[in-house]
Amino acid sequence: MSLFKKIRTTLVGKARNPLDRSVFHSISLVAILAWIGLGADGLSSSCYGPEEAYLALGQHVYLSVFVALATMLTVFIISASYSQIIDLFPSGGGGYLVASKLLSPSAGMVSGCALMIDYVLTITISVASGTDALFSFLPLPWHAHKLAFSVFGVLVLMILNMRGVKESVVPLIPIFMLFLITHIFVIVYALVTHVANVPSFAQTLHTDLSRTHAELGTLGLFFLVMRSYSLGAGTYTGIEAVSNGLPILREPRVRTGKRTMRYMAVSLAFTVFGLLIAYLFFNVQPQSGKTLNAGLFEAISSGWKFGPQFVWVTLLTEALLLFVAAQTGFLGGPRVLASMALDRWFPTRFASLSDRLVTQNGILLMGGAAIITMVLTKASVRFLVVLYSINVFITFCLSQLGMVRHWWMNRRQVRGWVYRLFVNGIGLLLTGFILLSVVVLKFNEGGWMTIFVTLGLVAVAIGIKRHYWHTVQLLRRLNDLVQVASASIPKTELAPATPDFRAKTAVLLVNGFNGLGLHTLFNIIRFFGNEFHNFVFIQVGVLDAGNFKGSEEVTHLQGQIEKEVDRYVQFMRSQGYYAEGRTIIGTDVIGEIEKLAPAILVKFPTTVFFGGQLVFPRESIFTRWLHNYTVFTMQRRFYSQGIPFVILPIRV
Repeated sequence: MSLFKKIRTTLVGKARNPLDRSVFHSISLVAILAWIGLGADGLSSSCYGPEEAYLALGQHVYLSVFVALATMLTVFIISASYSQIIDLFPSGGGGYLVASKLLSPSAGMVSGCALMIDYVLTITISVASGTDALFSFLPLPWHAHKLAFSVFGVLVLMILNMRGVKESVVPLIPIFMLFLITHIFVIVYALVTHVANVPSFAQTLHTDLSRTHAELGTLGLFFLVMRSYSLGAGTYTGIEAVSNGLPILREPRVRTGKRTMRYMAVSLAFTVFGLLIAYLFFNVQPQSGKTLNAGLFEAISSGWKFGPQFVWVTLLTEALLLFVAAQTGFLGGPRVLASMALDRWFPTRFASLSDRLVTQNGILLMGGAAIITMVLTKASVRFLVVLYSINVFITFCLSQLGMVRHWWMNRRQVRGWVYRLFVNGIGLLLTGFILLSVVVLKFNEGGWMTIFVTLGLVAVAIGIKRHYWHTVQLLRRLNDLVQVASASIPKTELAPATPDFRAKTAVLLVNGFNGLGLHTLFNIIRFFGNEFHNFVFIQVGVLDAGNFKGSEEVTHLQGQIEKEVDRYVQFMRSQGYYAEGRTIIGTDVIGEIEKLAPAILVKFPTTVFFGGQLVFPRESIFTRWLHNYTVFTMQRRFYSQGIPFVILPIRV
């Protein structure tokens, strides 16, 4: 084993066997773990969301009661609407898939691009905020290293996620649970100790409401509350992640997903509502260099024997939870990217799985983009907050619009469609209002940059999609070969001819019974005549994010590739040649072929391997990036072992 492989195995772990039926159980998440991995983003927003909403009210802080109620209601409405999405898309229905299926592929692409930018910002702002919180406990000279520490934090999370979903979540359980315990205690303590003051609190609220109404009027009062409500929009980010992450949840996925959604909704609504009310009960005022949460914890624990220690531990859990929240970006972002890659909006390599059965390329891209964003913004949380939360509401709106359209179009077939339409309709109105408000309020502060980057990503996706579509058109002429070959295959299976093991054997790497494989096969016969008497066809069933969803899908893939290889075998037998097929399932094409090669070489000593490669009219870095050039790597690998490998061009 090379030094690089040893280091990689140490950091990432040993390869997993995708054919092991227990592997799905070992890598999937139960509701509690999914709540931690996917729900930490929303829960961590209580570190800054309630504060933004509270401070936006200025001197009219008692109006935060209405903001708290509206926020709590919105959390439950969005969660309920996404629970309906889970029912409708049991195999996974994030914003990309919902908009693609229920609106149009283009709408889904816009939703997916917006969501990917949001996930990158989720990673960036979570790690940057956590770093700020941790460094607030350290001397000022150390603050010069915050950016380096933030980048290091992203790198650590990248390595954890490349090890696997469960491996990336389990180490974070203590942090998540300690955050819950400390914050539940703070909120319950604040409420219980002020129960006797509820009448006077209600009277003060009425007085403040009357005074504000007299100063601003009904319309001004409404806009003040709505502005505060909108600026706290970061609270809702992360709710969408559960429906998007269904494929990584434990069976039965729908039940696990809906249970996870309930955990997330209840914990988030309780925390946000409780903190806003607690700010009022303890009359928390903004202090330079301190968050409102820090002021609240100090006010509650003042006079306690271990008050300073309690504040320190509670703030530390907030800081660490922000690092946990970055997990949502690493779990959701690569999955959205993989879904879009399967639909050819992005390079297909982003749908590939590593030997640890994770979308490693997506993890590297999301982490790399987060590091670049971190460096460009110098890990400034104040600036990142401006960029944040716009994109997720683009996805929210498109998802709700798609669901509303679906219930209306299928109202005659769906029982209880009125209620379902109502839930998603209210969700559409709320998320649409928040999106419009956030764009207007944050646009001149830097929000335009988020929109600009998102539009740039949309343009890239359109360009990639057009290239793949153009390639399909170029390859259509090869489809005639499939019809010709299929007509030559007898309906009854032919017995194999007697092989001549001493004769030359052609081993052809194929990927389905298609024009590409047949073109290469015919070229072997055309260029080499009767040089080869035996033919062996190899096909690797590549597991990716699209087909690795359970043992049934893997079994189906195995059967499918066996049928495709058998068609090659039957065709060559009908031409009088000896032919056989070899199939294998895995994530690494080169590695799997290397496993099959020794046995073939023992059986047929004079073997030559063949592979076909597309040749475009105009080659560029763009075409090499978008298409599979595995055969060149395979050729180099085989050459180093003294095995002949010939690449035949396929001009399109």
